Amino acid sequence: MGYTDLSTPIRTIMTPGPVEADPRVLRAMSTPIIGQFDPEFLKVMNETMDLLRYSFQTNNHRTFPVDGTSRAGIEAVLCSIIEPGDKVLIPIFGRFGYLLTEIASRCGADVHTIEKDWGEVFDPEEVKAEMKEVNPKVVAMVHGETSTGKMQPLKEIGQFCREQDALFVVDAVATLGGVEFKTDEWYIDAAIAGTQKCLAVPSGMAPLTYNDRVEKLILERKDIERGLADDSDNDRRIQSNYFDLSQIQDYWTPDRLNHHTEATSMLYALREGLRIIQDEGIEKRSERHQFHGEALAAGLRAMGLELFGGEENKMPVVTVIKVPEGIDEAQVRQTLINEFSVEIAGAFGPLKGNVVRIGSMGYSCRKSNILQTLGALEATLLYHGAEVNCGAASQAALKFYAENA
Repeated sequence: MGYTDLSTPIRTIMTPGPVEADPRVLRAMSTPIIGQFDPEFLKVMNETMDLLRYSFQTNNHRTFPVDGTSRAGIEAVLCSIIEPGDKVLIPIFGRFGYLLTEIASRCGADVHTIEKDWGEVFDPEEVKAEMKEVNPKVVAMVHGETSTGKMQPLKEIGQFCREQDALFVVDAVATLGGVEFKTDEWYIDAAIAGTQKCLAVPSGMAPLTYNDRVEKLILERKDIERGLADDSDNDRRIQSNYFDLSQIQDYWTPDRLNHHTEATSMLYALREGLRIIQDEGIEKRSERHQFHGEALAAGLRAMGLELFGGEENKMPVVTVIKVPEGIDEAQVRQTLINEFSVEIAGAFGPLKGNVVRIGSMGYSCRKSNILQTLGALEATLLYHGAEVNCGAASQAALKFYAENA
């Protein structure tokens, strides 16, 4: 049986990730492949590191991507700094706090958790009090929890971690490039992002950054594989070869250690996505995400829908709404994608079936997408028998845009 050329449908992707890739990023991915030690490719690597420092708002020397999805970056950081028996504190307020717990436990950590109901975030004093009890080596937290649409304030926690000499690791997968994120100012020792959300790049790389405090620990565990170095034997070596930051970081230095073959086209994509962020300006980009997020929320409220968890600590780039009573959210999402080519997301865990999640990230975060999503969602809810305020959503969003242009 023969197959035709690949022809994927055009979608308006309004999920919390992946999102629509910027056309300039897709164009960059089509440029020719060159060798991973070609001088021109090494130049691309160096430029990518500089652009990442800008997006992370950091002066960290160690700032580069790991090949793999955002989860690969989280695993690379945690398995490179956690040794069996290390105390790790993980405050959980949604699904991805559980992911941090999963990975830390696989590293042999002595994991301590505190939890909030989904839809809430932590008062920094709660985290500080638990730190005094546990005395952890590492505190790992999610910044923007896409499962709940909530964003955790970080600066006060980061400052306390520094005072207590604990390493502060932050999952910034859903926030970097879309909301304010200040690695150095917030005392973050290591942060991990993803390409497929606010960076508007296809999934496949995990940008990360870490400071000298983290690098010191990583170097203590350094063990170069045989064939690349002689007499390298460290009984504290990092559990993973692929995610061994002590080796990967050397590929991003003039030493250019041949740890693995770089994902050429993905690096082109990441560099272009980061260049677009720099061109837009990191502050203006955050303002754009906030602006369109507010327009979306205004339209949803006017439609008669209730935002899950209220407005406090809401992520500007993810809006979670309660499903009207008697409505099957899976059918709503299916109609949206089948009839309007608009994709939104369902939920996880205790929220599954009760809410839907709308992302407004990166290239997907623009006026035409907001208005199209509101119109399509209203028509779909009416079709499935929900009682909504007909026409009010688009009008409210249009009014918001007109008054705040």
